[in-house]
Amino acid sequence: MRALVTGGCGFIGSNVVKTLLSKNVQVRVLDDLSTGYAKNIRGLDVEFIRGDIRQADVVRRALRRVDVVFHLAASVGNQRSLKDSRADSEINALGTLNIMEASRKSGVERVIYSSSAAIFGELLTSTVSEDHPQNPETPYGVSKLAGENYVMAFGKLYGIISIALRYFNVYGVNQRYDPYGNVIPVFAKRLHQRKPLIIHGDGGQTRDFINVRDVANANYLAATIASESSVFNVGTGKTITINNLAKTLMACTGLSASLVPGPKRIGDVRHCRADITRIERALGFKPDTDIRKGLSQYYEWFSRERQQ
Repeated sequence: MRALVTGGCGFIGSNVVKTLLSKNVQVRVLDDLSTGYAKNIRGLDVEFIRGDIRQADVVRRALRRVDVVFHLAASVGNQRSLKDSRADSEINALGTLNIMEASRKSGVERVIYSSSAAIFGELLTSTVSEDHPQNPETPYGVSKLAGENYVMAFGKLYGIISIALRYFNVYGVNQRYDPYGNVIPVFAKRLHQRKPLIIHGDGGQTRDFINVRDVANANYLAATIASESSVFNVGTGKTITINNLAKTLMACTGLSASLVPGPKRIGDVRHCRADITRIERALGFKPDTDIRKGLSQYYEWFSRERQQ
């Protein structure tokens, strides 16, 4: 198998690259390094192309002699999209269109698209199946849904096996601090600095946190087992409150901090848990990283990273 991983220097993308290499897949990475880090793939046996998915000529070059595309390059996060909605749309929607047009012309057999639970918007049920209505409430959710629709439409039109993986809250190694990003690295940074943890809202909101190693495995299964186009939730099927997440991280690290209330974030949903029945049945996917173990491993990596 010859694979292109867009965004392969990023947090999730670099973990997908490592999983593919462990399965003896030939890997090419396309990344503009705007949010990714070259050191995430340093020393790995990959071909690296530095470039932007918004540039059609760069995408065409990256897709030569490729069997499968893992499309992870994106502008990520609700808060970032509120700050610069145009860039969010250009990268996530039009960039994905470039990927699909080039995939069609290059004879790519399948595309694995990294989607997001943000496409659902305000949830009608606390447990979310793939059939839940999609009414995104932020530019990020809108652009990721647009990208997903492009991928699935091209799949139908041109016979490309197209898989959309709707990630819930992903965390783990190579996830660096980003003020617009996941709450776990934000908490980790403040713990490392011995500062209070800011809880937006009352902390009773729940999330389904999945370790990036499980997400990388879901990508591999989608590329090797799925026989037809489909969409899949990628989560654990379990939730934890933000308050309990903070307490669990402190217990895992042996550090303590006070919890300080902050304003509720625009676009945040109250409760969110993935129904992963479909991906379990279709691909045999089983997330097996306990959150305590995952948080401990993450903070160990985070602490080493901060010392470099």
